[in-house]
Amino acid sequence: MTMDARLQRLLGGETLAGLRKRLRQRYERGAPADILRLGALSEAEHAALAALAGRPARHVRSMQIDVARIDAALARAGLALSLRDALEQLDGPIIDTAAQRLRVRSQWQQVVEGCEHPGLRSALQTSIGLGLLKRLCASLSEAGTRLVLDADQVLRRLPAAGMPRAQLAVAALGDAHALDAGSPVGTLVLAALRHGAAAPNDKDGDGERARDLWAAAGVLVNELARPALALNLPGPTCAGSGEPAYLSLRCLVRSPPAWAVMDRPVFVCENPNLLAIAADQLGPRCAPLVCTDGMPAAAQRTLLTQLRAAGAMLHYHGDFDWPGLRIGNYMVREHEARPWRFSTADYLAAVVGAPRPGRTLDDAAVSALWDDTLAGAMLTKRLAIDEEGLADVLLDDLRH
Repeated sequence: MTMDARLQRLLGGETLAGLRKRLRQRYERGAPADILRLGALSEAEHAALAALAGRPARHVRSMQIDVARIDAALARAGLALSLRDALEQLDGPIIDTAAQRLRVRSQWQQVVEGCEHPGLRSALQTSIGLGLLKRLCASLSEAGTRLVLDADQVLRRLPAAGMPRAQLAVAALGDAHALDAGSPVGTLVLAALRHGAAAPNDKDGDGERARDLWAAAGVLVNELARPALALNLPGPTCAGSGEPAYLSLRCLVRSPPAWAVMDRPVFVCENPNLLAIAADQLGPRCAPLVCTDGMPAAAQRTLLTQLRAAGAMLHYHGDFDWPGLRIGNYMVREHEARPWRFSTADYLAAVVGAPRPGRTLDDAAVSALWDDTLAGAMLTKRLAIDEEGLADVLLDDLRH
């Protein structure tokens, strides 16, 4: 249908573009009211509305118009079927954004309802989970449906029994890299596992937290990296031998050892050097000792979780510095560890005999969950105390 030139003269042109936009927005938000009230009108805008309504043009800043009356006038003049039709002839189709939002919301609701895995469905029913899904598929509901189906295929095979992640990806999706770090399906599966485990976000080690989640589901990711280091753990690996033993994530997940530690103390240190000193000086006479090797990675976290589940009472000691306190907070929070000579009194006693000048502490203090005064004392003394420097004291506790 060719637009009537009279309509262009009546309501078209750049001068009235702002007025047309305001009128279009009324339709975009849903059906407009029978009566429209428009304010802040220019002289040209008022004249155009007056012509549409069959009124005399006199410049006032606001105007009330009867939409049905304008519709009828446009139809009688043969200019348009209605005011909406006139606006569409001039500037293109008007999209009902309210209806469009309802359609989009319904489409995403169908995506969520089509999810079979209860953990994933529960995660997607939260604003964070649904927002993640939309980001992963560029807000395309069709892509979201495919992504949820793929995640369902993976989750249906969990828990696995020590299966490498790449093998799981091939078995479920036919692509060894489909679950790699950062992949859409892998990210969505992890969101479901995290939601089910109520696992907190770990900004200091997102990669390790992801590896923990996979490991808890029986899936191995880089299972030979950073094995856990232990000495004299009561179990099938070098128990009481006096020699340090390395425990890979692979062996801990595939064949979880039966740790005989119910109600027994298991000491945990931060540094491999301390464990080596204990092996050299105490050998088989050393109490069970585990090393976190800094912030625990997946193998260390898995071992600590297994020991705690087996009834062990964990006792942690680390460096008297801010990273050491951060690791201590993790041990207390995640594994219910008790401080092992890791109090304000222990720090102040260590400072007295520490060699100078020593290692200076900066201002980036970390509060200790187990001792409200420890960080303040460390800020006052400004001296870091390495764990190895306290070996003699710690070995007294470790000696059977």
